[in-house]
Amino acid sequence: MIKKPKISPSERDEIASLIAGGTSLRKIAFVLGRSVSSISQEVRRNSVQGEYHSLAAQQLSSRRNIQSRKSNPLKNSKIFSYVIDKLRCGWSPEQISGRLKRNNKGKSVICFETIYRYIYSEAGKEKNLSQYLVKHHYKRRKWHSRYLYQRGIANKVNIKLRPKEVEKRKIFGHWEGDTVEGKAHQMGIQTMLERKTRYYLAKMITVIDSEYGVRAQRDLLQGFPCKARKTLTLDNGKENYNHNKLQEWLGIKTYFCDPYCAWQRGANEYHNGVLRRYIPKKADLTNLSQEDLNSIVLEINQRPRKCLFYQTPQEVFTKEIRTLKIQECSDST
Repeated sequence: MIKKPKISPSERDEIASLIAGGTSLRKIAFVLGRSVSSISQEVRRNSVQGEYHSLAAQQLSSRRNIQSRKSNPLKNSKIFSYVIDKLRCGWSPEQISGRLKRNNKGKSVICFETIYRYIYSEAGKEKNLSQYLVKHHYKRRKWHSRYLYQRGIANKVNIKLRPKEVEKRKIFGHWEGDTVEGKAHQMGIQTMLERKTRYYLAKMITVIDSEYGVRAQRDLLQGFPCKARKTLTLDNGKENYNHNKLQEWLGIKTYFCDPYCAWQRGANEYHNGVLRRYIPKKADLTNLSQEDLNSIVLEINQRPRKCLFYQTPQEVFTKEIRTLKIQECSDST
């Protein structure tokens, strides 16, 4: 569809003349070569006391245009500072816009498209703001996938046998797990994600094997109530060979994805990608401490999410844990 310029003063003169002569809006649109909706909107917005006059319509349109430029939210110093600060924290424009709307009791403050337009404007390019946007990921190919553990995983249960309630993400306490590898596949980071709240956890492991892997998984989950750790979905990596120990220690049920099906743990994979923005592939993890990793995870958990109605994972997860503890106290009494 060809995009036409805005209605000009000469066209407004013609519209006023045709309306005075009793011409229908549909015929006016045909004469001017515009859509009926454009003519209808023009007459509705720029009429005064039910009558359309070209001079008054032009004045109303010009005044509205000037006012819209004045009310650009990025010209507000507080909003501008907030947007720039959150972009530097790794928030997306949609997350920034949604969080501002939530903080303003549901009233829109700034559209995320406005933020994108500013980022790619000349002023935004001078500040190099595009560097803070999430980059596109390459499509994962089969020969880039992780090597499957040839020894095999005993007593593993396929994801197809996992309860259907897990897929809907409406029940709290279902987790996904994975390992982010460092340089030369030596050290790694064990990651966990709660599916409903998108709450993310991570722990350093000095060696990527079954013993270190299962201990890290236990350490990440054991501090939560039993009802907060119902199932754990894993991949076929060698660090998950001793998953039976995790069931004995925590009473959690484990399920395994199909080979080369990372999308079956899509939320965890996405958050691992966010973690990679801080810790690139082939990075030397010997220089990374657990305290530094905790700071990164905290920053990730404090970003608002559209799927959580622009609440942060930390806020929603805390509410769920608080609710479980209240239920446990009421059950005990």
